[in-house]
Amino acid sequence: MASQDFLVEIGTEELPPKALKQLATALAEGITKELDGAQLTYDSSQWFATPRRLAVLITGLVDKQPDRTIERKGPGLKAAYDKEGKPTKAAEGFARSCGVAVSELETLEQGNNAWLVYRSVEPGKETVQLLPEAVDKSVNNLPIPKRMRWGSSREEFVRPVQWLTVLFGSHVVPTSILGVEADRVSYGHRFHHNEPISIESPRSYVRQLNKQGKVLACFEERQQQIKHQVEQQAEQLGCKAVIEQDLLDEVTALVEWPVALTGKFDEAFLNVPAEALISSMKEHQKYFHVVDKAGKLVNYFITISNIESTSPQTVISGNERVIRPRLADAAFFYDTDKKTSLVERREQLKAIIFQAKLGSVYDKTTRISQLAGHIAEQIGGAVGLAKRAGELAKSDLVTDMVLEFPELQGIMGRYYAEHDDENPEVAAALDEQYMPRFSGDQVPTTLTGSAVSVADKIDTLVGIFGIGQPPSGTKDPFALRRAALGLLRIVITNELSLDIKVCIEKSISAYQVAGVKLAAIDSLVDTVLDFILERFRAWYQDEGLPVEVFMAVKALRPVQPLDFDQRVKAVEHFRQLPEAEALAAANKRVSNILAKQGDADIPAAINDSLLKEDAEKVLANQVALMAQEVSPLFEHRQYTLALELLAQLKENVDNFFDDVLVNVDDKAVRQNRYALLQQLRDLFLKVADISLLQTS
Repeated sequence: MASQDFLVEIGTEELPPKALKQLATALAEGITKELDGAQLTYDSSQWFATPRRLAVLITGLVDKQPDRTIERKGPGLKAAYDKEGKPTKAAEGFARSCGVAVSELETLEQGNNAWLVYRSVEPGKETVQLLPEAVDKSVNNLPIPKRMRWGSSREEFVRPVQWLTVLFGSHVVPTSILGVEADRVSYGHRFHHNEPISIESPRSYVRQLNKQGKVLACFEERQQQIKHQVEQQAEQLGCKAVIEQDLLDEVTALVEWPVALTGKFDEAFLNVPAEALISSMKEHQKYFHVVDKAGKLVNYFITISNIESTSPQTVISGNERVIRPRLADAAFFYDTDKKTSLVERREQLKAIIFQAKLGSVYDKTTRISQLAGHIAEQIGGAVGLAKRAGELAKSDLVTDMVLEFPELQGIMGRYYAEHDDENPEVAAALDEQYMPRFSGDQVPTTLTGSAVSVADKIDTLVGIFGIGQPPSGTKDPFALRRAALGLLRIVITNELSLDIKVCIEKSISAYQVAGVKLAAIDSLVDTVLDFILERFRAWYQDEGLPVEVFMAVKALRPVQPLDFDQRVKAVEHFRQLPEAEALAAANKRVSNILAKQGDADIPAAINDSLLKEDAEKVLANQVALMAQEVSPLFEHRQYTLALELLAQLKENVDNFFDDVLVNVDDKAVRQNRYALLQQLRDLFLKVADISLLQTS
């Protein structure tokens, strides 16, 4: 079947840079989905995106759908014909619905049954007929949270549409999308070549825009060029450019013809915390900052211009003039903020509401301080430092610097605490309280920072759950899932032996002492604990662990995350052993047997005189010996070694079930065997319910 290339380009006013990549990929995915649904095969697809255009190129697209065989099954032959062999009303009605005579119907036989069947071939449609609808649906389904109208048109899109290019092979596909008629005309760079470009064919699209229009249409190619240019500029300074992916994506979405230029700012500004300068350059001006070989910020920046200027120094000077007042503001904020200590600022937190039902941010710091002190005591930290850090945790929120740059919360707290001569660990904790800030971010390195960060997260979880506003579906306005996962990462990464259940109880008590009314108080501890532990599920799935391993441990609800994690790792190791499958099956069998009896009917101890069969005597002896051997391992949480030893019971367990009938008529013997099975199961339950590993 013949094939041709297909191109669609939507030309617009400047698109929102942070959404550009998502819009382009969604358009490509939408079109390929429509083509797949229409059974139109193709060789490859590629998306393009610049500030003024979204485009998709499909290569080797077949020019026609394949013919489709249609088969409709009608009434059975017995119902289709009467005794004389004449068609019944059922047969005639079926034929009529198919638009044919009964004589044109065929017979379908399957085994002893037979039916009337209608078969026909529906010719495939020409691809060019299907493309307009495919593109239209894809455009309408783009993830645009807020659409806009322009002029007198009632069409809606993310930005006003200026042109539409739709080509199949060398021909324009006749269609109208978003009120614009399709053509073969695109447009070049707004400043270098703001003129129409007649696209010869889909394959020539990228080349023509590049050569004629000074436009690099490929987002990824443009991004690589920006990265390369920025690195080159930094190398010429003998330094290194810091290229963060989110900024690189945004800058790539802002330009069509990137040119990297290096500017400079007054060295005196380096007295301001580097994070504040970087935020000002990154957030306001989209500059890449530069560091020396030691990683220290230097007074240079690299900007990406969207034009190839004949006077680049003029462009550089303009950028230097723009950044100077921004950095001056940061310096002013920093100098002004230092005049008031964090302790003095804490009073201002009383006027800031944390949550209407949960009190002010000041109230939150009081609760954090109390809980952080308790946590520090449990993990071997300094109680006094943790309480102090908790009190000052949010004081930097009312500084001018953080009001201007909210992303610097905590970071500026550390700088101001150092200026106030607070203990270095307290200062560090003010920054670490927000860690991890995002997926993959570092966790606190100090015990004080860990205590405050965990306390802050638990306080939020308890408070929001306590007023009945848990996450639902994709909605999580208080980022409770992230808080719970961050809490777990801190505890496990820093190997903190911390009882989360006790922490939750302490947090609830702090709310109650403050007079805050929490709902469902009787079940709140379990609700919050289960929510936190459930975050482990996604964690372990990301690590490739089967969900049954997580469920086996969760069944016991360990209240210490570190203990939970150690058990999971032990169970995963056990699962790899050759004995694991049989022992999991045996545990499931034991679980089912004991569940039918109830705990009250099972003796606490084994009566050796009631052991009749050799297999049960051997198993009873081995269970007793194994209990003594693994007991100290359980005490020291050496779960992996303990399960390896318990795996040695496989042969004895197999022999028991092969040779011994558990439910014998003799009640005393039967109950004694229940007791043996209970002790066997209890050994494994010291780690997890491994019966849940049996998935079949």
